[in-house]
Amino acid sequence: MKFGPLPVSSAAGHLLAHGLTIAGQRWAKGHLLSEDDCRRLAGAGLAEIFVAQLAPGDVPEDVAASRLAGVLAGDGLIVLPAAHGRANLAARADGVLRLDPAMVGDVNAVDEALTLATLADGARVARGEIVATVKTIRYAVGADSFAAAMMAAAPIDVAAFVSRRIAIIATTLPGTSDKGLAKTARVTRARVQALGCDWQELPPCAHEAGALAAAIAAADADIILIAGASATVDRDDVIPAAIVQSGGHVERLGMPVDPGNLLCLGYVDGRAVIGLPGCARSPKRNGFDSVLEQLVAGRRVLGADIAAMGVGGLLPEAERPQPRAGAIAGPVGAVVLAAGRSSRMAGPHKLLAVWQGKPLVAHVVDAIMAAGLPPPVVVLGARGDDVREALAGREAHFVSAPDWEDGLGRSLAAGIGAVPGDWAAALVCLADMPRIEPELIAAMAAAPGDVAVPVWQGRRGHPVRWSRAHFPALRALAGDAGGKALLAGLELTEVPAPSDAILDDIDTPEALAALQLRR
Repeated sequence: MKFGPLPVSSAAGHLLAHGLTIAGQRWAKGHLLSEDDCRRLAGAGLAEIFVAQLAPGDVPEDVAASRLAGVLAGDGLIVLPAAHGRANLAARADGVLRLDPAMVGDVNAVDEALTLATLADGARVARGEIVATVKTIRYAVGADSFAAAMMAAAPIDVAAFVSRRIAIIATTLPGTSDKGLAKTARVTRARVQALGCDWQELPPCAHEAGALAAAIAAADADIILIAGASATVDRDDVIPAAIVQSGGHVERLGMPVDPGNLLCLGYVDGRAVIGLPGCARSPKRNGFDSVLEQLVAGRRVLGADIAAMGVGGLLPEAERPQPRAGAIAGPVGAVVLAAGRSSRMAGPHKLLAVWQGKPLVAHVVDAIMAAGLPPPVVVLGARGDDVREALAGREAHFVSAPDWEDGLGRSLAAGIGAVPGDWAAALVCLADMPRIEPELIAAMAAAPGDVAVPVWQGRRGHPVRWSRAHFPALRALAGDAGGKALLAGLELTEVPAPSDAILDDIDTPEALAALQLRR
């Protein structure tokens, strides 16, 4: 690829290197210049512009990113559509990321024009979360470099969590506190259930190897957790000795993770037995979380695996485990707010404006249906008949907000009031966001927690998903106060967005004109 200035008269067929505004229209960098474009540039007084000239065999930025991401996408991953030279890989399910760090270095060593960034090997990820990104730095990659990067790449996987039966046995000594036992059980149960596993609390036993060995042998579980009354500091201590007496072996005593040093891991008849470190009584993340997540994801954790956890094993004191709250239990649908007057457009109604062959509101409804959600609730107000007509042929539940003129809050209240009784949650979607991706909507519907919000480069956007527990508060909204007024103080699940579409706000003629220039 050749990059540099070129006379406007010779620029047709090449890529615009720097964004320009011509006659009030924004031309993005990377725009393929046509003969007509060059005439317009000359008419604007430009004699020379910077362009990128692709050489024979060069692989364009989006193609390079998408194809490399395709090689990297192993089990449990999906490649999101490439844009601006970037292709993201997102997790299909909650689980643990598995990759070869050396492979990542090999790909990045091929050519600075092509980069790969990932989360750490062994990282816990949520469904829909972006775990890796391929970025083409220039507008194209040379054929030889691209071929070398493809050869260096190897699949990255997400091992999904599988529901396991997990039991806890507490051991006691004289003076062991019932309150302490209850707290340990409560905190551990939250960890286990956040991974989608079944929980069983077995009766406590004496802190003695024989008694504990009998309890281990009698436990009917895939993973057995031991909350010892005293810390384990030697292989002849109570918990390791009980594992051996049960016919098992101790795989590792101690781990290079702090907090979590005093963990003990063994196996009895193929079942993992974990002696909990004392810090497991706290909800703060510790080494136990890493081992448990790997086991639930189906990996047999070995002593060498624990030994390798030392890099990154010094955990921040303030870090918390970020347990994944359970998924929404029941159908999730969408409410589309399409009742506004569109007064800032100073003329045409924005929702009826045509982009890529159909009205803006139709793009939103089509994305909802493509995501696999049930027919949405569409809230009508101003130009209600026209909006309904714009959605002709599409399955939807229409509701008119009688007091829509009182503000967004009343339209939202009407929509939530019309939600079918079996919906466990609803995505509140704005009707003027035609670029919203079905992949994001599906990820939002599947995200854990009561309230989920999409995030792009640190900025939150729409839609927002609310569980049924918040419906009464949403129905009580008034004036122009939308759902944002209720977010303060809530625990939110942030869902990474594949693009800036979540920030769209097509409220003005200028915003609509900018949208029309987009592909």
